[in-house]
Amino acid sequence: MLSGPLQGKLLEMISQLLRPRRVLEVGTFMGYSALCLAAGLPEDGELHTIELREEDADRAAGYFRRSERGKRIILHRGNALAILPTLNEVWDLVFIDADKPGYIDYYGMVLPRLRSGGLIIADNVLFHGQVLEAPVSGKSAKAIQAFNEKVAADDGVEKVMVTMRDGLFFIRKK
Repeated sequence: MLSGPLQGKLLEMISQLLRPRRVLEVGTFMGYSALCLAAGLPEDGELHTIELREEDADRAAGYFRRSERGKRIILHRGNALAILPTLNEVWDLVFIDADKPGYIDYYGMVLPRLRSGGLIIADNVLFHGQVLEAPVSGKSAKAIQAFNEKVAADDGVEKVMVTMRDGLFFIRKK
């Protein structure tokens, strides 16, 4: 479930290129991708990350404390669907890597709060190749297929899917 070193380096480079002031990550896990995304934050930048599982949030918090980048990371614990409406931010960069059935809801909640030209990166959009099977089976694979179809049909964004690891969807708001 951890973003590997190649994907981590890509996330780090994107952050360094964009220099985002406000980054949102939905799904912290162990905090590796948050630390990568924090690489491009300016001095006044912040990264908000949301993790449902307490054990994973505790582990990530420990890594954040040991990192110089961790000082700009705000860890939220709990259900992202409840936390997202409380974050009064306009996002420059969003990384979605949480429960797959929640992707459409997360997308719908963050897109209006994404600045024009802002970028959403959604992870696992190939879902172990299961979204390419006919018929698609399994709750998570079906949810990712529905998410991919929703993004593909959205004329308000530019998008490209990259087949790195388990698939990344780059979604830029027009």
